[in-house]
Parts: sequence; structure tokens; C-alpha cells
Amino acid sequence: MIFRLLGPLTLTGSAGAPVAAAGGPRVRALLARLLLDAGRTVPVDRLVDGLYGEEPPAGAQGALQAQVSRLRRVLPPGVTVEFSPAGYRLAVGDPAADVDALRFEALAGEGARAGAAGDPVRAAGLLREALGLWRGPALADVRDAPFAAGQAARLEGLRLDAVEEWAAAELATDGDLPSLIRELERSTREHPLRERLRGLHMRALGAAGRQAEALGVYEEVRAALAEELGADPSPELSAVHLELLRGGAATPPPDRRPALLPAPLTDFVGRERERERLASLVTAARLVTLVGPGGAGKTRLALEVGAGLPGEVRFVDLGAVRASAAGPGEVTEAFAAALGVRGGGDEARLVTALAGRPVLLIVDNCEHVVDETAVLVRRLLVDCPGLRVLATSREALGITGESLLPLGALTPEAAEELFVRRAAAVRPGFTGHARVAELCAGLDGLPLAVELAAARLRSLSVDELADGLGERLERFELLSRGDRTAPERHRTLRAVVEWSWSLLEPGERELAARFSVFRGGATAEAVARVCGAGTGPLASLVEKSLLEARDGRYRMLETIRAYAAGQLPDEDPVAAAHHTYYRELAEAADPELRGAAQLEWLARLDAEDANLRAALRGGGPEDGLRLVAALTPYWWLRGLRGRVAAPVAELLDRVVPAAELGEEYALCVLAAGLREGAHVERAGGFLASRTTPLRQPYTAFLWSTSVGPVEGLRLGDDPWSRSLALVGRAVLTTAATDDGEDVRAAAEALLTDALAGFRALGDRWGTATALEGLAALSPDPLPLLAEALDLFASLGVAEDVVDLLHRRATVHDTTGDPTAAASDRTRAADTARRAGLPPR
Repeated sequence: MIFRLLGPLTLTGSAGAPVAAAGGPRVRALLARLLLDAGRTVPVDRLVDGLYGEEPPAGAQGALQAQVSRLRRVLPPGVTVEFSPAGYRLAVGDPAADVDALRFEALAGEGARAGAAGDPVRAAGLLREALGLWRGPALADVRDAPFAAGQAARLEGLRLDAVEEWAAAELATDGDLPSLIRELERSTREHPLRERLRGLHMRALGAAGRQAEALGVYEEVRAALAEELGADPSPELSAVHLELLRGGAATPPPDRRPALLPAPLTDFVGRERERERLASLVTAARLVTLVGPGGAGKTRLALEVGAGLPGEVRFVDLGAVRASAAGPGEVTEAFAAALGVRGGGDEARLVTALAGRPVLLIVDNCEHVVDETAVLVRRLLVDCPGLRVLATSREALGITGESLLPLGALTPEAAEELFVRRAAAVRPGFTGHARVAELCAGLDGLPLAVELAAARLRSLSVDELADGLGERLERFELLSRGDRTAPERHRTLRAVVEWSWSLLEPGERELAARFSVFRGGATAEAVARVCGAGTGPLASLVEKSLLEARDGRYRMLETIRAYAAGQLPDEDPVAAAHHTYYRELAEAADPELRGAAQLEWLARLDAEDANLRAALRGGGPEDGLRLVAALTPYWWLRGLRGRVAAPVAELLDRVVPAAELGEEYALCVLAAGLREGAHVERAGGFLASRTTPLRQPYTAFLWSTSVGPVEGLRLGDDPWSRSLALVGRAVLTTAATDDGEDVRAAAEALLTDALAGFRALGDRWGTATALEGLAALSPDPLPLLAEALDLFASLGVAEDVVDLLHRRATVHDTTGDPTAAASDRTRAADTARRAGLPPR
């Protein structure tokens, strides 16, 4: 079954006779739209826009479902419409073979590649077959559908590209000149201003010995260009004319397409997935905007994709348009210059130049003139059905039907490859360094920053670069030497960020500067509490690529954050507000970490780990002690004590110890990793002299296991503390009395009660700890150890998991199962290695 779109919508069965597609106009339009993406899922909103226009009626999605149901009833056997949350998909056997438009695109592309590879005979055959699929204007009987005009213009543009490629191949093989001339005459009548087509017509006439007619074609097109567009013939067309005047046959040059895009000076690295996605979007949508922060490589990716697409592609650089002087005329002049149109301040001339002309415009650097660009682009898209636009900007144009592709950091692997390649260019023989990954991560994986850093290897080592990035000011000084020929805003890392900063409104700058206090991002609630901003200003910063919004959090690239921090006034109270918010969060989480919501709160604190550590430096010493006390259970359960030891030690140096906060001081001593010395003695004295119950239930357990027991410590009377006290009594019972049945029974009873208490609370750590104690007393410890291991593993407590695996391995040895013992010891070693624990 062949579906035909290149003419009236028909189906051709095994008998070979075309049959009109069944269904009413809306059903046929839906079928045509799905056929254009046969085998691929088309989003519902795109189908609604395509069938009902930019302002669909109420209930359009329900109407679409009804049309899909009707379409399913009239489809031939073996063809179905599938639905998924992503949209609708027309399932056919082989889309590239069963849909004439898709087959045409495949054949035309293969033919163009054959011609470029120097095989004109094969190119001519493939292109002849592709053009033979056309039976009339594309989508001829569904043109009333809103999507049809743009798609028909796109297909017509591809057909004209194929005609030109076929004509070039026929000329290169001395093909049938009379037939070629007739086809070119027909095509040039329909598209009199298409210069490559005109040039091929002139070459064919010259090859047939009809020089006078060929020269007449040139005069005709020169006059038409001057009258319609106020433009002169292109250098390529003028070269054909000159060759004919000299009496030659005007043979085509090796490079058949004029170079209308800036040529890259370096190879393209990474972004393979983004390149494929962007090429697909540009083919399917008429307006695509590549959005992202400065230095993300938007321009290079757009040019890379544009160079690989068939047909005419033009480049409009708005970077030189001054925002302060920009008006509709300034932007229009830039478009006119790219299209070779004189008197370009007149939008009507642009419409005339683009009408009936299939072309892709790459419009670069829109962010500083985004309003003016949006107005012009919208008019051109409405008036010129064959036009497609690929824009690059730090914020979207905001036009209905615009498809966005956000561009962020390179993958770590691509960033490292880019660094090594660029470094080898300035330091021959460079193949890598152990700290390249760290360096690229510190640069946020931004291509421009990575390239600037690689260029500094002329005079610095990788170690010096990596060490220097830690300082906010030095980061920008290190990357202050870039390409002298690049636009000023792209010569240094500071210039890139300053360009984005200059486009912000005053309120946006204030919020961005305050946001710099966050580490690892923040929720909207945190930003509202700390910075005093709602979701509106946040959304504005996201739209302008100063922030990223993902998974319910807002993030700022480290490079932007470093610059923004430099714009924050010293007297701004945001640092204190940041500390207060995260201390209150930690205090709210503390009791929840001993209950059924333990995993939920652990995950929430995981997301805020960087902010919590930053908060240690943001408040006064006393508030810092309170924050440490509240976070102690989290650090213990997650095995993060080694990571926080340094900032806690810094806090300890600022503290003036006092009995009022003696317990918090003791927990700070433990978190700093101290086990002896003046701080330990002082903290132990505070605990020993304490007469009221401990505020933090973990204090007694942690001090006892890290330093030693303190006599007379009073635990709280809450259920968790009572269960922990039962575990402690069981340990003391077995340690202070000779082993015997009564002693074991007493300890087992205590642990059983503790287990019941922890289970009732839903505390996984306490439950696992009680199970571990019961396993030591049980004749069948393996089930108890297995449950304890699962609980410890769910918490991510690597040290406890490693200890328990070694204990279970010993049990396996005792029961004569060396294979299981070896497996547990291997798992323990792997767990320890991943967690950075010392080997045992």
C-alpha cells in the first residue's frame, strides 16, 4: 500500500490503480498530517494547531479524538493510528517506502549526496526517480488545512532543490539537453528569481550552443532582480554570465552551492543528539529557537545543522545590531543584507524576496532585539509559506507555533574531548590529564569556557587552571584571553556573562545577584523565603537563560553564579536569610528522620546538601551550632561526616564554648572528626555536667560510640529515645555479665521491645540496629541480618552495610558456605570502595 501526498491524496494498492482516500475533508487532512511524520509520534498540540490553526476552538482536543476514531475506521488493513501520552502515531509498514513524500525526500537526499561525492551518473538516476514521484502540487486536495501551506511550500522547495541537483548531474554527464532545457524553462517560469535555477538554465543553453539565448536569460533575471528586490545578480550567476561572454560552455564549478553560511574554523565536537534533534525540528516546524546561556554553542550548532540541510540556507547575524538604536528598520536591514536585498529597511521588499522561495533563515543572537525580531519573523512566516526560521537566542521569541530546543552544558565526555582537542592545537602532543574532568565540570561544560581554558595551556598547566577556578575573581581572569576576531561579547568569559547581565531589567539583576547565595539550586519556596521573589521573576530569569528550571528546582550555572555573586552588595541581608531558611529546614527534618517519613526527608535533604553546607558559613557561631545539631542525624545516616568535617571545623574555630549550647558544641566536635584534645575534653565536661534531658536523641549514642560513654546522661522520654535506651541496656547487659541463658534471654527481651518500638515509629535505622543485635543472639541469624542489610542499604549507610556484610560472611564461614561468604566480602569491598571507606 502506497500513500501519495505529492499530488491529490490517494492510496495505491497491489493492483497499482490509485484510489482516493476515504473520509471527509477533516479526516483526510488528519491522515495527510500523520503521513508526513509516518512512523513518528506527533504531539497532540501540534496536530490541533495543524488542523484548527493558531486559535483552535474550545474542545479541539475532543474533536481531534473524534477525527482519529473516524480515520481508524477507513484505514486499510495493516495501517493503524496508535496513541501514547506523547501523541498519535500512524503505523505503516515502511514509512520511507510506503509514503511517496518520505520516499522522495530519501531519494533526493541520496542523490544530492551522490552528486557531492562525484558520482553524477548515480545522482541523475536517483534524482530522476525522486522527481518522477510527483503527480501535481503537493497536498493538492487538503490545502485548506492550516498546516498544509507550510508543508506544501517545504516539499516544493525540496522539489526545486532536486530539480537543480538533477540538472547539475545531467550537465555533468552530457545528458538529454533538449529535455533538460524544457524542464528548466518550465521551472524558471514558475520561479523567475531563483538564481541557481537560472544559472543552470543558462549553462544548459550554452552547452546546446545557444549562447545568445543564455545571455538573454541573464539580462532578463538581472532586470527582474533589480526591479523586484533592488538587488544585483549573485557572484555565482555573474560568473556563469562571464564564462558565456568568453565563449565557454559555462560548466558548473565543483562546489555547486554557493557558500552562504560562515565557514567553521574548527571541528565540531559533541552535541550529536542535539544536532539530530534540531535537524528533525527544523524539518517539522517552521520556527525553531535554540535557547541557552551565552557560550553554550548555539550559533555553532545552528550552523552545523544548517550546513547539512538541503536547499537554500541564509545566515542573519543580529549581533552587530545595537540594542539602544534598534528599531524595526535596524533588524530589517540585517535581514535584507543577508538576503542580498537593497533598500532593506522596507519589510515589503523582504516579503517579495521570500515569496514562493523555500529558504531557511538562521537568525543569530536575537536576545537583545527580541521584540523587534519577533514582530518581523512573524510577518515573514505569515506572508511567505516557503520560509523556515532557525533562531538562536538567550530567550524565546514568544511567537505562536515556536518550537524551543534548550541547549545547556556538554556531556562530561564531550567537554573533555573538546578540551583535549583544543589544547592539542596550542600545545602539540597534549593527550589529556587526570584533572581535565574536574576542570571541565568546574566550567559547567560550557563550550566557550572550555575552549578559553584550553587556549590558556600556552602558558599555564592544567593543575594551575583547575586550582584557579576555585576563586571567583580568578575564574574570570584566567579565561580573559579569547579569539581577537570574535565579537567582543564572546572574547572572554566575563564578556559573555556581562552581555547577558546587561539585558536584564533592574529587578531581574537584583534577584539574580541574590540567587547567587544558593548552591546546587533551590526550590521556588526557598527563593521566595530567601530572596523575596515570586515565580514570575524566576520565570523571567529562566526565559533569559540565567536560570535553568528542572525537576522542580531552579539552578544557576556556576560561571553565572560567580559573576552574580560579585554584583551582590555586601550589606544585602540575603546570606543571613539563606542561613535561617536552611537551619529551619534542618530543624523541621530532624524529628522526621526518626519516623515513617525518613526516606522522604532524607531525599529532600540530599537535594539541599550543598545549600546546607553553605549555610554553615552564613550565620553566627551559635546559629551554626544549632544547624550542626539538627543535621547530625542526616550526616550520620547518609555517611557524610567526612564531607562536612572541614566546614564544621571552621565553625568550631569561631565558637566561644558555653554550657547553654554544650550539647550542640559536643555534636560539632564529633562532626569535625575530633576524638581527643581540648575541644573533646571541654565538650565531655559539658555533657557530664548536664542535668536536663538531651535535646538531640542521637547525642548519647554518637558520643558513646565515638569517644566513650558519659555517666548520668538523661535521654528524652519520646518513643524513639526509649527504644534506643533499650538497645543500650541490652548492650550493657551482655557486656557486664557472664554469658548465660538468662543473660541472653534478658538482652533478647530488651532488643525485642526496642524492635517493636522502632517498627511502630517506622524508623529504618533503629529497626536495623535492633535486628543486628538480635542476630547476634539468635541461633538462626541469617534472616535477621538480611532484613537489617536491606534497611541499611535503603538508607545508604555504607559503613553499616559493610560491617554487616562482614558479619554475615563470618556466619556463612561457620555454617560451611564459603561461596556465600566470598560473595558478601566482595560486595562489602565494592560498597566500601564506592563510598570511599578504607579497605578491611
